[in-house]
Parts: sequence; structure tokens; C-alpha cells
Amino acid sequence: MHPTAMDNGRRFFTTYLDASAPALILDIGSQDINGSLRQAAPTGARYVGLDFAQGRGVDRVLDDPYQLPFEDGVADAVVSSSCFEHVDMFWLTFNEILRVLRPGGLFYLNAPSNGAFHRYPVDCWRFYPDAGDALVRWGVRSGFRPALLESFTTYQHLDIWNDFVAVFVKDAAYAALHPRRMLDGIERYMNGRRYGVEGLLNPQADTEDRIRLQALSGRVGPQP
Repeated sequence: MHPTAMDNGRRFFTTYLDASAPALILDIGSQDINGSLRQAAPTGARYVGLDFAQGRGVDRVLDDPYQLPFEDGVADAVVSSSCFEHVDMFWLTFNEILRVLRPGGLFYLNAPSNGAFHRYPVDCWRFYPDAGDALVRWGVRSGFRPALLESFTTYQHLDIWNDFVAVFVKDAAYAALHPRRMLDGIERYMNGRRYGVEGLLNPQADTEDRIRLQALSGRVGPQP
């Protein structure tokens, strides 16, 4: 797990979950590769790691990424970091996540907005600022009532990745149960969204890589 992904996960837990509460947290894509969100989870939580292959940090192996082995409405939170880009039809997984969440339950998503091609076993997707709203529309079309509480794209730190981060509540009627936002503690981010606020916060069309390349080109310039 790259550094910004770990930082974002830790910020989600401290913002949204009570450290002492016995919450059930499901982690989709939990294999510990240079770290795991389990390390940042609240101490009182029951944490279940799910992945498509056995490995460190995996409690249950998924035979089918579109069928989670849990009853309806049992999870307090589902988290997934650096995984959705590897799921062929991640929108079906999103529906399963909504199914297993309790009405006020939360889904935390961290997925790359850029970065190198990296198969596990496939690499299919990158997530832009409208991805969270699109998933909400898909959820509503599928018979759920989710809401996007916040989303944003992070700047790079110690690696090449810009992370798309989103937090959803299963049922929009329970949005008021979660008044705090990760955005309140972040100094720099791009293309943020906040529940109840129209439009993008800190809008930026160019990627960070492109801005850096343009700056480098301007510094180097043609030689006489």
C-alpha cells in the first residue's frame, strides 16, 4: 500500500468511526502488501479482510467479487483501497457493498486517478472526480438510496499516485449521522465534492503529472 493510501484510510477511520465502538468493518482487497488498512482501524472494531487470493491480512477468500458472503445490513463500514481498479465490473461490487451495509453504514473507497499499469490479475480502471456521483446514480437505479458524503483527489506524496477518495452512506436519510468530513483536515486536494454543496471544490482540470511536466518544460526550454 502506497503512503497516501494509508494516510487516507487512517483519516477516514478517525473522521467517521468511534475508536472504541465494536463496529463490523469489511475490507475488500485486504491483502497486506506494504501495509494494510487493518493497521489503522479502530481498536474496538471487528475487522474482516476479504480478497480474491489468500495472503497476509486475508480472513476470507472471495470466490466471486460480486457476491459477498454476508447477510443484508450487517456491516457498519466497508473499506476498499487500491482494489476497484482491478475489478472488471466494480459497479456490481458497489451494489453488494450497499446490500451488506446497515442503513447508516459507510463505504470508503480509495482508487487511483492515475498511475502505472499494474495487474492483479487485471488493471481496468482509473477514477475521475465525477466517479462518486456516477456510483450514486447507479445505486439509485439499482434500487438503493445511497449518498456521496464527500470525494476528492489527493496530491502525490512520496510516490506516483493521485488517489481518488470517496465516502458514501448507504441511505441518504442517515447522512446527518455523519457530520464530520475528511476534507476538513486536508490542506491540499483537487476536485472535491461535499454533501449538500453544489459544484466542485478546488476544481483543477489538469492532472498533477501534466502540471509538473509543463513546469519542467518551461524551465528547460529550447537551448540557443
